Parts: sequence; structure tokens; C-alpha cells
Amino acid sequence: MLKPTKILVPTDFSEYSDKALEQAIDIARHYNSKVYLLHVTHGELHRIITDYAIPAETIETIEKEQEEKARENMKEQLGQFAKKVKDVDVFLEVAKGVAYEEILREEKGKGIDLIVIASLGRTGLAKYFIGSVARNVLKSAVCPVLLTK
Repeated sequence: MLKPTKILVPTDFSEYSDKALEQAIDIARHYNSKVYLLHVTHGELHRIITDYAIPAETIETIEKEQEEKARENMKEQLGQFAKKVKDVDVFLEVAKGVAYEEILREEKGKGIDLIVIASLGRTGLAKYFIGSVARNVLKSAVCPVLLTK
């Protein structure tokens, strides 16, 4: 029987991610698990900006602002579940790169037992398709993946 101790919840701040987070918090409360809320910023930003010869200091400032904004958004997202989350250890993580690759890296690096991920995100085209990030995570994850909608 699955008794997760570490749950990873990737977020893009969409309503679908909110539902995945709520599911993860419910599971974490039941099993006294830790929750790792992860947002991945685009790793392409550095390469794109350097193509336009923008100074490195400006790139670093933009990346730092991106990370700070992501952390603010995660705190706000978590705040929606303030009553439920008070007994759960939640850690906020920000990574830079390709979303599904960073999710899988976090899974391995932290020894995640369960990934709770939304089937659609901000870029979902239709409710009938599984998003590419979710599909790649589902296909490549070592641990169980709970796909929410």
C-alpha cells in the first residue's frame, strides 16, 4: 500500500494546479507527509536574452525577479488552503529549465514517493488532452503519479 512521505506538486499557478495542490495537501494530512511545491521557470530566457546582447547583470536581475515572483505566487496559492495546510510541512521550490525535466530531477533528488500533477495547465488547449508536461512526467517518473483534473 502506498504511504507517501514526500509529495511533489508541480505548479504553473493555474486553477488545475490549485486542484492538484489541494489533493496533495489532503493526502499529506492523512499520511503526515511533506509537500514540495515546485514551479519551474523557463531556462530558455538566458539563451534568448544573450542572443540580443543584453548585459549579464540585467539577465541575473530578471532571473532573480522571476524567482521572487514565483515564490510570491506560490505563497499566494498556498494561502488558499490556509486551514488545511497548517498541519502539513510545505516547502517551496523554484527551478529553472524544462518543466518536466526539472520535475523528474526533483523526484530523484529528494526521493519523492508521489507526484501529484494537473493533467492540464495554463497552456491546456482542451479538456480532452493531457498536457505535454504531465504526459512526460507520467511516462518517465519512477514513483507513482496522481494525475488530477
